[in-house]
Amino acid sequence: MSIVLSHTMLEAIKGQARDEMPNEACGYLAGNVLADGTLVAAERIPMTNVDTSPDHFSFAPKEQFAAVKRVREVSLRLISVYHSHPETPARMSEEDIRLANDTETVYLIYSLATDEIKGFTIDSEKSVSPYPVDISG
Repeated sequence: MSIVLSHTMLEAIKGQARDEMPNEACGYLAGNVLADGTLVAAERIPMTNVDTSPDHFSFAPKEQFAAVKRVREVSLRLISVYHSHPETPARMSEEDIRLANDTETVYLIYSLATDEIKGFTIDSEKSVSPYPVDISG
């Protein structure tokens, strides 16, 4: 299993991260789940980081509600929460772990410091596991 992003989608995430410096950029990826469990991202939904912080993020509640509604309307599923780390590696920080409550999503972190994106899952006991990210096209 892995999460598959197009090169174009990855570049859009990178661009959002650069544009929102020095704060963390954030958003959702919506897509489909294949029979083998592979997650395929079809749409990026950038969100406003209402915390305007370089160390953490929170979605604007109205935007979050609209994103969930839109995804349902187009028969996709929210498969990932992404955010950037402006000055640290692409890893789950203590703050990320504390705030990660969805055990069924992939958390993607793009590091501007190292120019890499990594995926993670978290279980109900707050154990973090790496999740493969495949860039296609």
